[in-house]
Amino acid sequence: METTNVNDYEPGVLRVFQSKEETKAFYNKIAGVYDLLSEHAERPMREKGLAMLSAQPGENILEIGFGTGHCLVNLAKSVGAEGRVYGIDISERMVALADELMARESLSDRVELSCDDAEFLPYRSESPDAIFASFTLEFFDTPKLPEVFKEWKRVFNPGGRLAVVSL
Repeated sequence: METTNVNDYEPGVLRVFQSKEETKAFYNKIAGVYDLLSEHAERPMREKGLAMLSAQPGENILEIGFGTGHCLVNLAKSVGAEGRVYGIDISERMVALADELMARESLSDRVELSCDDAEFLPYRSESPDAIFASFTLEFFDTPKLPEVFKEWKRVFNPGGRLAVVSL
């Protein structure tokens, strides 16, 4: 029996009670105004995370939960024509908006987008050199995080880097 009472868990450990379907529906609904909502609050922190990741020419980078795609642009420019950026997001509308942005920025040839669940990555083992996730971890239920990180680790190249921007 699954517990849904927050008081039944470790004090101070918050649970995520919104289902993936609810999260997906919410982001599909707000996709068109997401940049307006997040620009001032999230952009400076995303930029610091990208700087810490320090994507290099020729690298393969995976962004988890890319939203409207602004970090994908930065990553694609950083890896250059010899690199590749993969992105996964649960929202079809976010994928569509990011795809349009990649086309406008003439970066579609370097970026491969997927609408999927980042708990089960559709990538082969040891594929990206780095993973970037900003404002994404908070959507995975706390008890699931070890499984999520195990899956993310599975796809890393040995010695890969992880940059997480989170609440």
